[in-house]
Amino acid sequence: MSIQHALHCRTKIVATLGPASSDYETIRDLAVAGADVFRFNFSHGSHEDHAARHAIVRRVEAELGEPIGILADMQGPKLRVGKFKDGKVTLQSGAPFRFDLHDEPGDETRVQLPHPEIIRVARPGSRLLMDDGKLAVVVEKIGPDWLETRIEIGGVLSNHKGVNVPDVALPIPALTVKDRRDLEFALSLGVDYVALSFVQRPEDVSEARALVGDRANLLVKLEKPQAMENLEAILELTDAVMVARGDLGVELPPENVPLAQKRIIRLARKLGKPVVVATQMLESMISAPTPTRAEASDVATAVFDGADAVMLSAESAAGQYPREAVRIMNRIIWRIEQDPEWQASMSVARLAPEDFVADAIAGAAQQVADTLKASAIVAYTHRGATAFRIARERPLCPVLGITPTHEAARRMALVWGVRAFLGGQGKSVTSVESMVDVAQDVVAKAGVGSSGGSIVIAAGLPFGVAGSTNLLRVAKIP
Repeated sequence: MSIQHALHCRTKIVATLGPASSDYETIRDLAVAGADVFRFNFSHGSHEDHAARHAIVRRVEAELGEPIGILADMQGPKLRVGKFKDGKVTLQSGAPFRFDLHDEPGDETRVQLPHPEIIRVARPGSRLLMDDGKLAVVVEKIGPDWLETRIEIGGVLSNHKGVNVPDVALPIPALTVKDRRDLEFALSLGVDYVALSFVQRPEDVSEARALVGDRANLLVKLEKPQAMENLEAILELTDAVMVARGDLGVELPPENVPLAQKRIIRLARKLGKPVVVATQMLESMISAPTPTRAEASDVATAVFDGADAVMLSAESAAGQYPREAVRIMNRIIWRIEQDPEWQASMSVARLAPEDFVADAIAGAAQQVADTLKASAIVAYTHRGATAFRIARERPLCPVLGITPTHEAARRMALVWGVRAFLGGQGKSVTSVESMVDVAQDVVAKAGVGSSGGSIVIAAGLPFGVAGSTNLLRVAKIP
């Protein structure tokens, strides 16, 4: 039995697992409803929790017969205020307020800020945002272990609320001690993608790459304005990227977030890196069985922009309607992808192939498929790179990736328009003729096209060698 999405879409769905979606039945239902990748949020839950979910996902994958990707999302450095004598205080706009390193409980005049890095780099005029930007202060004076600020936006501030510092690059690593423990555990499970939180500079990506190696693909979450300043250098070093609009929306003015989203998607597509749009996509479905019309439009915008995937966070992890959230997201994607204007926009935004053989083959595969109105493009790919490059062209026919490894198949679950298949269904590929036979079998298994239709095949000679894509073949469906 294979996964039968209620509506099979090119744009993928990432669903976060959590308390509302940790049992076998729910996870299976989410996969059948359209989830292609499951996100494990290491900000919450124990290693035992994540191991149990991992085992269930792999059990569901085996039963349903198509690869499912797993994304392990590292927490990253969390900046928080200390605690208050009464648990919370009300800060008045215009009043002075001090942050310091002392661990005594705070009051209406001061609180601990247990992050000397912030005090070290802050400057007069720097802004500190608290509780997801609901409160704001401006730094006026700086001491060796304190900041004197003026409250710009007041309100209730309670124990251990988060702090954002949008104006300066903080000298803190993207991977904390906790992250390093979580990373090794996630890699020992065999996750497919590792998400790196609060990246500021290319060096953060290089540090993570040295730890991860080729055991998983690396996905960078863009949440800091400093990352936007180093965007191209960061994207060059990663395998995939996420527009993490939660913290990015706190640190950037709201009117800049849509522009940042479009810029990230545009550059990621240019570089052939899968891009995920995340945070608050169907937020109201945490407690309601249907989304708002604005949320439906938000998902549609990401699809029109050409994102590889859209993500559900609390909607599927902790909400009351995880199944409904995946189903409605799938329906929105499907409806947009059937629209002639969307199809025209994919063609207009298509990028010219880059100056190397594999990319030329990928570009030619799309052009030939479009000219012949082919039923599918079949990509033989050892590690997934060929399918990634073909997906960059946004062909309107399905892309079927054939790979010998579970790892590559699962990594392709995040990639726009690609369905992955293992091996050759019992047949070995040793010649062009056997390559065509296996491709025809995979097309039949995928259920695309009909007898007499065309398929376009991209592969490499010699067979089975990574990075050798150099062959394009057109065949007929028997």
